[in-house]
Amino acid sequence: MLFATVSALGLAALAQAQQVHQIDVGGTQDTGIFRFFPNNVTAAEGDVINFRFSGVPGNHSVTQSSLTDPCNPLSGGFDSGWVLIPGADAGPTPEWNLTITNASRPLWFYCKQLLPAPHCGAGMVGAINANDSSIQTFMSNANGKQTSGQGIGALVGQGASASAPPSPISGSIQAFGVPPASQTASGSSPSGSGDSGSGSGSGDNGSASTVYASTLAALFAAVMGISLA
Repeated sequence: MLFATVSALGLAALAQAQQVHQIDVGGTQDTGIFRFFPNNVTAAEGDVINFRFSGVPGNHSVTQSSLTDPCNPLSGGFDSGWVLIPGADAGPTPEWNLTITNASRPLWFYCKQLLPAPHCGAGMVGAINANDSSIQTFMSNANGKQTSGQGIGALVGQGASASAPPSPISGSIQAFGVPPASQTASGSSPSGSGDSGSGSGSGDNGSASTVYASTLAALFAAVMGISLA
């Protein structure tokens, strides 16, 4: 009886300690669709970052990068893949839960969508556990970048991991280049999210998948008469 009581109290304390931090992906708050809102949150190990793909219409990703190279995938980094929402009545808002596994260093991420212009260079970058100075540096480093790395990462990244891809993907909402649930990051180093080393993403298969996904998204958008913001 005593063991059961202690176990129940321990589980309750764990549940209470774990916090969920919501970030809107491409929402209309702040300055519009080329944004993560908020673009910086403070989280402890075990906390969950809940990314809501609320930008409508929109085609966005949450892709791990680094402070010094904000618009290229971090080697061994996490990646949601692209989530395409063509309109307001497309379906339920997809969400993606990322659990923090190392809170000792800042984590950096960006949107790798290129259409109608590179979202990262337009300011669609974000951070977890960054101080005011470093988030400003990160945004400055990303500002005006004319291209973004398109490599497809994994659900398990450096300092954070997801157990499943974004969901629900239903109605006319589509997902492209989404890492499978069984895929884990390769080449991860013990340096956490590290400020150095941007990584090159996946190899030829990833590049082929990216081109195919981008082409499908562009064709779908053209048919639907929308701009892939």
